[in-house]
Amino acid sequence: MTKPFMFEKPLGMRDTLPLLYETKALVRNRMSVEIKKWGYQFIETPALEYYETIGEASAILDQQLFKLLDQQGHALVLRPDMTTPIARVAASKLLKQQIPLRLAYSANVYRAQQREGGRPAEFEQIGIELIGNPSISADAEIISLLVDVLKATGLKDFKIAIGHIGFLQELFISILGNEERAAVLRKYLYEKNYVGYREHVKSLPLSSIDKQRLIDFVSLKGEENTLSKAANLLEHETGRETLQDLKELALQLKEFGIEEFISFDLTLVSHMSYYTGTLFEVYANQVGSPIGNGGRYDSLLEKFGWNTPATGFAIRMDRLTEALGEIKETEASECVVFSPERRKEALDFAKEKRERGINVTIQEINALENVDAFTKAFHEVHLYIGNGGARSE
Repeated sequence: MTKPFMFEKPLGMRDTLPLLYETKALVRNRMSVEIKKWGYQFIETPALEYYETIGEASAILDQQLFKLLDQQGHALVLRPDMTTPIARVAASKLLKQQIPLRLAYSANVYRAQQREGGRPAEFEQIGIELIGNPSISADAEIISLLVDVLKATGLKDFKIAIGHIGFLQELFISILGNEERAAVLRKYLYEKNYVGYREHVKSLPLSSIDKQRLIDFVSLKGEENTLSKAANLLEHETGRETLQDLKELALQLKEFGIEEFISFDLTLVSHMSYYTGTLFEVYANQVGSPIGNGGRYDSLLEKFGWNTPATGFAIRMDRLTEALGEIKETEASECVVFSPERRKEALDFAKEKRERGINVTIQEINALENVDAFTKAFHEVHLYIGNGGARSE
């Protein structure tokens, strides 16, 4: 009699089978190599963190945190993101090192799901954090690195949509008058509910001119000329300063030669509330959700006692592998099938192959029910059976 949950997994958890595992390993390696070329150093942080530090500082909603208690009664969380733990490390242990700091990571993060909807509660992120550099040049650097990292995986059809939380906030507050009303509109934008957004705007006690400004705002998407159109919606200089920053960013991205991968979306809103300036999302092929995102978060490290700016990005490995599809390039693997009397000969042959860097599986033929079914997955099969010489298939 089997136990009720013998084959079940906790809500949102997934198994990674061999083919996907190898695909992710190949993609991860390509990305790591590219990230290191740009001078970023990889670090690791623990999966468990204190709730009172990482849990509260993180932008992830409290109901999405996996919480537990240690033996001393301290509240812990499984890390819900990597930016916040890296901020902790940078502020506590790397403060005296030369800045700007260029750090990278490859790790799983955990976000609890309330109901099954096909969304993972555990997923891998690969990303970077550039800490201590307030310049637009830093934003251009990380976006350009993001492009090179995605190209290194073999991805070709992708776009990075860039926005600025400062512009959106300036426009909303100047028209609506307070943060509470602005938050309602931001929620519609985050959910991509543009019909709901327009209906809500129509219901607001505003002048027809201000309503039209808010409705025109949702069309601010596209090429660089979007920034010029946006300036017409503003009444104050603050928002124009953010647009000027975006124009300077666009210029620097052209100097990197990546403008073909760039678009602008001034309606962009992130669920990560710590973003303070430029933010962006990456879309690829027909994947419905962003495969990566990032931006500037100049206030997060203050929570750990270090007032310094920062920017970075994270790529979702599950969504990236979905966008890539089947990767043709796989490591060559061979198999040696042998009968008991030729075991030593087969083992010596396999050992010699491995010393040359070739992956070799060894298998005694007596343990196989179907030799053809077992060996069809290998690039080459070597048979050491009976008294004859070895042959390859």
